[in-house]
Amino acid sequence: MMRNTNVVFCSALEQLKKEHIPLTKQMEEFYELTQEIENDGAAANIENIMNELHEKIKAFVSELEPHSEREEGVLFPMMVPYIGRESGPIAVMEYEHDEAKKQLKHFLAQMEKAERALTMKKAKELANFASQAYLILSEHFMKEENVLFPLANRLLSIEEKEELQSKINAI
Repeated sequence: MMRNTNVVFCSALEQLKKEHIPLTKQMEEFYELTQEIENDGAAANIENIMNELHEKIKAFVSELEPHSEREEGVLFPMMVPYIGRESGPIAVMEYEHDEAKKQLKHFLAQMEKAERALTMKKAKELANFASQAYLILSEHFMKEENVLFPLANRLLSIEEKEELQSKINAI
């Protein structure tokens, strides 16, 4: 799925879209490390690479949280009166948020418990959690940019768009 660059969004939706750019860059950086681990390219240096992956994931999660809160805590609830929450785009977006966060949480929790010298098998298992989060969120960002944000741009009134901006700025 390609990114839709032709739609002109209100400032709040444009802000959310622009937040995807550095998040995607961070994801690509940690995904590269996961691929190195999963393809056995890291065997000689596994401890350093896993530590680097751990640091990148922690940094990513700290950047993802406020972005996620702006969507889950503000945008999604504002769209519910128009499209509901039980099925459709909001249900899909919330599910994907939950799944990606679950993968990242598993990675971080397991890294905290891992012994100093990780086996290659354990490193691959942990890297897979990060890989899954990357795959979920890469597709997720494109769905937001190509489906959810254009829908919100059409459905929300000018006043609601101003309220959206105000509320996301407060986070």
